[in-house]
Amino acid sequence: MKLFACSACRQLVFFESVACTRCGQPLAYLPDREAMSGIEPLDAPAGTVPGGGPANGRWRALAAGGAEYRLCRNWTDHAVCNWAVPADDAHELCRACRLNLVIPNLSDPAARATWARLEGAKRRLVYALLRLGLPVDPKAEFEGSGVAFSFKRDQGDEKVWTGHSDGVITINAAEAEDPFREKMRVQLGETYRTVLGHLRHEIGHYYWARLVEPGERLAPFRALFGDERADYAAEVMRHYDAGAPPGWQGRFVSAYASLHPWEDFAETFAHYLHMVDTLETARAHGVSVRPEATAGGAPALAPAVSAREVDSEDFDELLDGFVALTLTLNDLNRSMGLHDPYPFVLSPPAIDKLRFVHDLVRGAQPGEVALRARRASRLSGPEPK
Repeated sequence: MKLFACSACRQLVFFESVACTRCGQPLAYLPDREAMSGIEPLDAPAGTVPGGGPANGRWRALAAGGAEYRLCRNWTDHAVCNWAVPADDAHELCRACRLNLVIPNLSDPAARATWARLEGAKRRLVYALLRLGLPVDPKAEFEGSGVAFSFKRDQGDEKVWTGHSDGVITINAAEAEDPFREKMRVQLGETYRTVLGHLRHEIGHYYWARLVEPGERLAPFRALFGDERADYAAEVMRHYDAGAPPGWQGRFVSAYASLHPWEDFAETFAHYLHMVDTLETARAHGVSVRPEATAGGAPALAPAVSAREVDSEDFDELLDGFVALTLTLNDLNRSMGLHDPYPFVLSPPAIDKLRFVHDLVRGAQPGEVALRARRASRLSGPEPK
């Protein structure tokens, strides 16, 4: 996430902000310009703030040279969004909200708050995907290749399972509520469980079907992750009956990744987004990590990194920067009595899989990916530099 500032007073603001806390300037995120902008009403009453103006009202975006925008319909009607739509765009919903297929039942008074948390996580996901140049096409407009999100809740005996099917990502809306999510985290023996993590994982299934399965990347995928033609239902039963295989830590990014090659890829894709997003945020804040440990006067064998110097196109730099940053993040959380934000250790095989995802996202040629996959299959440790 980039660091944003108010167009009027330069006060730092959050990605989720709708108004500056210092000067009160109304704010909107402009996805077409990747910018947070102060906005002024053109055909709404003077002093109108986001959420109180007409759905079709026009606003002048200060960070876009005064270009005209409209607020996303889910902002003006429900206050669950803060994105704007160019005035000449025929859509009433922003790029993120156009991906919705099913939303929570708003007749429930608590549903709006739950939906807002789901949408906040989804907007961060969409922001990252657009920044990476990945296709984010609404399924309603691109039936054969698009993606859609379905936020549902259990209804009596009808249970909602978080998952992906043919471009539709379903999330149990209860995952946005801390008691339910923590209960499931403990019940399933997980060290990490967040709404954003769910979204990053499930979108990984979507990109496997869109970018890996149809083309030349399938063979190198199988060389690293295994054969996805293995019986998925049987593997699910095995996993939940017996758990992850002994020594899974030496081959997979998480225990759940050991279930099936599809899950291995989705977990690895999610972890790649963890890496990229965390480092971009650290870069925006100018974070530098220079560990100084006390060990009898000996220098610490800990990596030092300046996030602004990390080349995100270079996988090795990306990985080294992320590992250094997670050591600091985990230590800071422990100082606050909180869980580690990244409670994982990356083994050499897991790193090779992350490299595959990096090449996939960055558009590396299939031949290059295949070469790396063959090399990785012959190595017991990391690739030599």
